[in-house]
Amino acid sequence: MTAPLRIVSIGGGTGLSALLSGLKKYTQPSGSPAIDVTAIVTVSDDGGSSGRLRREFEVLPPGDIRNCMVALSEDEALLSQMFQYRFSAGAGLDGHSFGNLFLTVLTALTQDFAEAVKLSSAMLATRGRILPATNRVVELGAELADGTFVVGETSIATSSAPIRRAFLIPENVTALPETLDAIAEADLITVGPGSLYTSLIPNLLVKGIPEAIAASKAVKVCVCNLMTQPNESLGLTAAGHIKAIYEHVGGPLFDCVLINRSPFPPELLAKYAGTLAAPVECNAEELTELGVRLVEGDYVADGEVDVARHNTDAVARDLLAIAAEHLGAEAAASASAIL
Repeated sequence: MTAPLRIVSIGGGTGLSALLSGLKKYTQPSGSPAIDVTAIVTVSDDGGSSGRLRREFEVLPPGDIRNCMVALSEDEALLSQMFQYRFSAGAGLDGHSFGNLFLTVLTALTQDFAEAVKLSSAMLATRGRILPATNRVVELGAELADGTFVVGETSIATSSAPIRRAFLIPENVTALPETLDAIAEADLITVGPGSLYTSLIPNLLVKGIPEAIAASKAVKVCVCNLMTQPNESLGLTAAGHIKAIYEHVGGPLFDCVLINRSPFPPELLAKYAGTLAAPVECNAEELTELGVRLVEGDYVADGEVDVARHNTDAVARDLLAIAAEHLGAEAAASASAIL
């Protein structure tokens, strides 16, 4: 039997969990998986339930981790619904999700957030591993284009000026050894989709992660966002997104970039126009200058009229096709067999 294709997906927010739900379809519920998925998740969220738990209990924010566990869960019925259940009343409970509280309790019992995530993942029978980018409690800071500094992911996402650069507080936090091992052993590494400065770049600011990606023999793919985002990426082309990442990590990382080519429903574009957001432009010449191969596909999910979402099935298929094309004989055989 061929070895499983080892995939590491890096990101946060709804983008990473959506991608994982597409990749999960190529895993097996038991026995040897067709693919072996590891998610590396940002831990700088300071809003909502995650932010409250972080401030009150000094734990890593569990929200993005929880969403990834549910996305990879083998059981999407009752147990997953429990983890996603959000209290709508109750002194101190209103706004919290059960999964966030569960992870907080397990962290207190084990004194180790990564171990709490591992135990929770086992309960949900997740088809893959989920690792925080770091086990340290960190804050996200940003220098804005007007020279001011903002601290906190929520404040950064709602800032009035464009973001010049992002940084972690403290700056010299290190990655978990398991995270670096997963990157070193990967056949395919993906970054995105997700908010550029508050979901993607924070992972790459953790000491050891960009270096491990650069040193890895895996094929490295940026999954580009469908739309630009207010306060983060208005006016940025696909190449602009990649340049921003390169400026933060100090060099090139990607072999390929996946970019949508299919049209959006007019009513969806009209809703985004109110915030000045627009489809991310594909500028092939700039991407070529960056040494990144362009892969275009029909990545807009059908039937969406409120929010632009990726067709994760199409994204997953193209990622596996890229792996089959770029990798060595054994890994390529695994990818081709899946497809």
